[in-house]
Amino acid sequence: MLKAQIHTSSRLDRSLLVSSGSVVVLGHKATSLLWTKGPRSRRSRQIRVWCSSASEAVQTLEEAITTAERFVKVKAIVTVSITVGGVLSHLGINRGLDDITDLLGKTLLLELVSVELDPMTGSEKEPIAAFAHRIGQEGKEVRYEAEFSVPIVFGEIGAVFVENEHHKEMFLKDIVLIGFGEDAININCQSWVHAKSNNHEKRVFFTNKQSYLPFQTPNGLKALREKELETIRGDGTGERKFFERIYDYDVYNDLGNPDKSDDKARPVLGGKKHPYPRRCRTGRPKTNKDPLSEKRSKFIYVPRDEAFSEVKELQFSAKTMKSLMHALLPSISTAMAESKKSFPLFAAIDSLFHEGVKLPNPQPEGFFQAILPRLVKTITHSGNDLLLFEAPAIMERDKFSWFRDEEFSRQTLAGLNPLSIQLLKEFPIVSKLDPEIYGPAESKITKELIEREMRARITLEEALEKKRLFILDYHDVLLPYVHRVREIEGTTLYGSRTIFFLTDDGTLMPLVIELTRPKLGDMPQWKGVFTHGWDATEAWLWKLAKAHVTTHDAGYHQLYNHWMRTHCCTEPYIIATNRQLSVMHPIYRLLHPHFRYTMEINALARESLIAANGIIETSFAPGKHSAELSSAAYAAFWRFDMEALPADLIRRGMAVDDPEAEHGLRLTIEDYPYANDGLLLWSAITDWVEAYVRRYYPDPELVSSDHELQAWWAEVRTVGHADKKDEPWWPELATTGDLGRVLSTMIWVASGHHAAVNFGQYHYGGYFPNRPTMSRATMPVEEGRPEEEMRRFLKKPEKALLECFPSQYQATQVMAVLDVLSCHSPDEEYLGERAEAAWAEDGVVREAFERFNGRLKEIERIIDERNGDVRLKNRTGAGVVPYELLKPFSKPGVTGMGVPNSVSI
Repeated sequence: MLKAQIHTSSRLDRSLLVSSGSVVVLGHKATSLLWTKGPRSRRSRQIRVWCSSASEAVQTLEEAITTAERFVKVKAIVTVSITVGGVLSHLGINRGLDDITDLLGKTLLLELVSVELDPMTGSEKEPIAAFAHRIGQEGKEVRYEAEFSVPIVFGEIGAVFVENEHHKEMFLKDIVLIGFGEDAININCQSWVHAKSNNHEKRVFFTNKQSYLPFQTPNGLKALREKELETIRGDGTGERKFFERIYDYDVYNDLGNPDKSDDKARPVLGGKKHPYPRRCRTGRPKTNKDPLSEKRSKFIYVPRDEAFSEVKELQFSAKTMKSLMHALLPSISTAMAESKKSFPLFAAIDSLFHEGVKLPNPQPEGFFQAILPRLVKTITHSGNDLLLFEAPAIMERDKFSWFRDEEFSRQTLAGLNPLSIQLLKEFPIVSKLDPEIYGPAESKITKELIEREMRARITLEEALEKKRLFILDYHDVLLPYVHRVREIEGTTLYGSRTIFFLTDDGTLMPLVIELTRPKLGDMPQWKGVFTHGWDATEAWLWKLAKAHVTTHDAGYHQLYNHWMRTHCCTEPYIIATNRQLSVMHPIYRLLHPHFRYTMEINALARESLIAANGIIETSFAPGKHSAELSSAAYAAFWRFDMEALPADLIRRGMAVDDPEAEHGLRLTIEDYPYANDGLLLWSAITDWVEAYVRRYYPDPELVSSDHELQAWWAEVRTVGHADKKDEPWWPELATTGDLGRVLSTMIWVASGHHAAVNFGQYHYGGYFPNRPTMSRATMPVEEGRPEEEMRRFLKKPEKALLECFPSQYQATQVMAVLDVLSCHSPDEEYLGERAEAAWAEDGVVREAFERFNGRLKEIERIIDERNGDVRLKNRTGAGVVPYELLKPFSKPGVTGMGVPNSVSI
């Protein structure tokens, strides 16, 4: 830095000239200009100081010069996590090269970025750079250190550029800057940093200290904020590489594989014919046979930070799922020589939990047991792996509960799918489908039949008026697929309706089931109506009918209430949030924990679960038409404004607005465990979100003027859910109330809704007679069926039921998948459990989050109390599985409780 030479004059009105040209003071109201040379630039810098006198000017200049010459010693501590295959792994020749880089102190190049602009040029100040060198390792974390000399005039640090000089990517945990007074500057990274050899563009990480709406962004960070968003959006061209962070949209055109065989071709989902939310674009080439479909590949791109982290100890990972799909399931098929056959006896089903299935010898020995320890045990004396299921909760408490009507009904309120039951509002029941195509629209369920089954307790009209009748209605959504599904060998399908009666003790009783086969050509429509019956034949037909309904419920639950409403519909929120909201935006920081791992699990689902010939197609009733059915349900039923829990309950007639009631709703069925526990969570979420939104939007006009926020909401509606973009029900985003409701809905769907439909899958579906996923035999009384079927049924009705259930292989593979999908990983992040780093830096937000956390702990206690209340028959009783799916926290494993922040599995 050049030292200024100062000359004084006895005349105050003369210019004070400095021989070096460093300082000029003009006139009585003097302006002092100080030029200095920065440490990294030849460009002159200018400091302008206004003075009231020459003597003051001299004093001010001396102070300015002294300040300009002063530096602060700043230390940066960088924490990098050891990863499998990353720069700190022990794999490959590049490992040695990276060790040399570490020894030379050239591992990471860091550059400090000021929040201020250069006062002379009006552009960003030159960053201050230093290399970080390795200083040690603690456990699975390696620390690096860099030292900077930062001029006092540099201003506050707003961001840090990072350049990875290694030959492989690294997982950067955080950066801490020490030297700016008592408080350290924290930067929470939690991100993969690509190798410079892959991409020369530096990564930027903003400090935790402040969240900024766009207009609040410090001048020195404005261009950087916009540049980072442009980088993340990409240009919409090219095939994505694994290390990239680009977020873009595409349709679901990768579920089939037409190049392999015509039978594996699948329709494109997304567009006018098959409406669907959008997924992340991968840019893979199109198939040879279908120019609209994308080629499948071993690697499915997701933006790098959306992938499962190799840092954590995962019980579920890409490796786990791939091992399950590509190794374990084929081994099960080999082990079960008669895998396409039904279980001969119920005792054979029990043997899966007591004796297990001996698997073929794997290579290496014990491979399956290492990957899937809950499912596979190693037999020490033979070296074989043994597939041995742990008893699920429904079997452990009461193995025969699934046989009872009371449990069949109870699970519509407190089971795996409590989101389909709805109030019966109109009678007679009439289909909305075209009778010319499907046959007569009127149901065969009559007034007389319902009143008979209600045992003369009440008339039909009174039951409707008093809201005592409910329906599980899978008629119109399934009927268009019945004949298409029946073309698939070994499966069948009906449209179905089930009517329930609300008893005086607050429980449901099933009254009647209607199964429908639509007409086809000259074959007329067939409708069968089934009740409990008073003789053996009717009683067993009733059990068969219940098995069909449960199959329908299992398929609809998996395809729509689970996959579509949580996994699929959340992915566009994630893409839009990353493309339109800066990581400095407070709404980005609120939503980010609720998107953890969703895109990765969705990519794995497209690869293995919902793909052609995947688990869903081979083991669930709609078969190869499963994904198309989810599209039909999305088109018919999905509305963003109805995804909020209160709106969903009201829509189904399960609640009404009541300002005097708790949560502002009065439930139609008081003992409705999913609704009661869900409303506790919903209320806690909305209180937290409203407090957060008020912190950053004290004036409602800030919502409408926030261009990033408005672009985000527009992209969610018009691109992410493009096939619904013109619907009138999309909420406006003009006030803080609008914003709070939108955010609460997204958070609820990713947390409470998903937990309710996912983490009980093994509890309720692990013993598959309780929840069969496939019906393989038609009702023996169906019109046009061979008489021999009825004779076999009359002779051995139990065998007829077993033959209707999934085959040995279908049941076993679904049980294995449900076990994996119901498992919490050891690093699970639960709702309200841990504050984000940026929230801890803001006192107001931190206090609001602490209240949220305290409320969730209180909800845990309330749910435990409810499960111990013998008056609540829908959640407690002899052999009843308590309703714990919405208890906020859980230990790792298959627990049937715990509400993670996100759709992470």
